[in-house]
Amino acid sequence: MHWIDITIFCLYLLAMLGVGIYFSMRNHSQEDYYVGGRKIASWHIGLSVVATDVGGGFSIGLGGLGFLMGLAGSWMLFTGLLGAWLSAVFLIPKVYPVAKKHRFLSFPEVLKHYYTPAVALVAAAISLIGYIGFTSSQILAGAKLAAATFPSIDMQQAVWLMGSVVVVYTVLGGLKAVIYTDTVQWIILMAGLLLFGIPLGIYHLGGWQQVVKTLPPHFMDLSNLQFIDFFNWLITIVPIWFVGMTLYQRIYAARSRQSAQKAWFIAGLFEWPLMAFMGVMLGLLARAAYEQNWFADYGFAAGMPIDEEIGLPLLLVHVFPVGFMGLLMASYFSAIMSTADSCLMAASGNFVTDVMGSTQAKEHKHSIRYSQLATLLIGALAVFLATQMQNVLSLMLHSYSFMVSGLLVPVLGALFLKRPSSLAAMVSMILGGSTTLLLSYFSEAGMLLLPWGLDANFWGIGVAALAFTLLHFIHLSKHKTPHEQYRHH
Repeated sequence: MHWIDITIFCLYLLAMLGVGIYFSMRNHSQEDYYVGGRKIASWHIGLSVVATDVGGGFSIGLGGLGFLMGLAGSWMLFTGLLGAWLSAVFLIPKVYPVAKKHRFLSFPEVLKHYYTPAVALVAAAISLIGYIGFTSSQILAGAKLAAATFPSIDMQQAVWLMGSVVVVYTVLGGLKAVIYTDTVQWIILMAGLLLFGIPLGIYHLGGWQQVVKTLPPHFMDLSNLQFIDFFNWLITIVPIWFVGMTLYQRIYAARSRQSAQKAWFIAGLFEWPLMAFMGVMLGLLARAAYEQNWFADYGFAAGMPIDEEIGLPLLLVHVFPVGFMGLLMASYFSAIMSTADSCLMAASGNFVTDVMGSTQAKEHKHSIRYSQLATLLIGALAVFLATQMQNVLSLMLHSYSFMVSGLLVPVLGALFLKRPSSLAAMVSMILGGSTTLLLSYFSEAGMLLLPWGLDANFWGIGVAALAFTLLHFIHLSKHKTPHEQYRHH
């Protein structure tokens, strides 16, 4: 990169850190730190939700999908739109009033309200583990971007560099800092990619017709997708909108129920079609650049093995002019940081509020320090995990799957049943999450072939649903009212 780009990049990151410091000086309680004082407007929340959900991981991951399969990869984020809108219709109207009344800070507090403290504790542990993995995926995404942008830095060095920046920024900030910086970062990122990234990529590749000639025909075919792949995305991504701690924090941060619902509808439209097609289009252009031998100087000549998630950063390095590249890289890094700091805050909130049980200290002057220390330790663990992984999308989807299979069924029970069984919730969480973990491990190790190509998450949810249903009916049969018993006979 040119020194002008490096200077812009550094100044931009310093500005984002400055915002984090600004709000950290104005956070006086855990309510400020975790839910932004419950006064955030819907547009800020909507853009922040997209930044957190899509973030650097999906940006890099979507580029990888576009590199591998073309435009059909956009269907992954269509499941994000479905999840956002279903959550707006079914989840927010029930959760928001209860959360506002009881001043909830975390997702497990919802399960504590409908079940028992023990259920909330298990949910917090599952959410904590899942968000550590998710944070690692964001750090890995940033490291891939850094390694491709700065060839003198290898992947391990990039992981530790990105991890350090993310953890420091997160420890300093709070949800207000995250949400307001998200808004600015995503406006800049989308404007940069839509107005410059895609047009410049097409121009340097010789025009759209040349791009089409360079790539196999199926890259332009939206139906270039097996149903089983879409179904696996569906059962992994849609449910996360019902169990994601980062999303509950933003529901709590909204000014009203209507404001939260509006934010979710905004987020859905930004996910698909805008972010979805932008991401896969850039990956598609990166594949055309690879086929035209653009990346030979980086050791990736046409026909040689290449990590599909490296293609997008390499394309951007080639097509952006001096000055714009620094701003674009800063925006990408900031998007990654925005997702990572949200996930770290979620994990920290799970640990401090639910695992340690420090809700009594919500207004204590030292409570933010406890949260910051927890964030620091969890962040260090996430960085270490990122050094052990290679694929951003795989790590992210595994983290999603674990949380979904463990938490979805109890949430649905709380939403749609009048007297859900706490024992059923507890057993379904443990069996669902552990089933997915075990099946994922054995299938990736080549020791097990899952039937019909279905993801481990499908079987985890199935086991959780079966366990919950059986134990819930046993619970109902033991707790029938005299009138119900008489009517049964």
